[in-house]
Amino acid sequence: MKHSAVVRVTHWITAISFVGLLVSGIAILLAHPRLYWGETGAVGTDSLIDLPLPFVLTGQSGWGRYLHFLSAWVSLLTGLVYVVSGVLTEHFRKDLLPAKADLSLTSVADVISNHLLLRRPTEDETFQYNVLQQITYLSVVFVLFPLMIWTGLAMSPAITSVVPIFVTLLGGQQSARTIHFFAAGALVLFLVVHVAMIFLAGFRSRIGAMITGNAAVRKEHA
Repeated sequence: MKHSAVVRVTHWITAISFVGLLVSGIAILLAHPRLYWGETGAVGTDSLIDLPLPFVLTGQSGWGRYLHFLSAWVSLLTGLVYVVSGVLTEHFRKDLLPAKADLSLTSVADVISNHLLLRRPTEDETFQYNVLQQITYLSVVFVLFPLMIWTGLAMSPAITSVVPIFVTLLGGQQSARTIHFFAAGALVLFLVVHVAMIFLAGFRSRIGAMITGNAAVRKEHA
């Protein structure tokens, strides 16, 4: 797959900002590793989930909140550039929209089987996304990331005081925080699988293509 300059640049900026979001998100979570549902939640109230993490209420998450806020805005602006470019260049329609034939149960099952058995893609398969990749990427771009943005905004008093519907539709600020946590977990799972598939398909060639845009496939030795 040959990647355009916009795809490559936004990919790496998003990767860096996601690392910032992940590190800072962990720092924020460690300050209060409990999840609630509704509008409020605090020590002494019933929690929805008690995460098996150290409970550190020391105010050490200040830097984490600053980094999280900065990384979130970088990720949001980069994502907007990627989406606008993808619509204008028809990247989504040409590369990520699955064909009807590929959505059959047999086709999807074959792709899933290949992934579970860790089969390397053929040379022809490396030049296009399979149906599982297409569905996953579209879900990340148009479901998970928007959900992360929405729930993130819903946790901001400055935003919800102006647009209260952001949080009321989610059932409250603590509900938004809980949904935010699980959406982040889904993104981390995507990242782990994504990196694993890069190694399976050929790390040097895939990373090289995302840096230079060169679609050439080079054989690699284990």
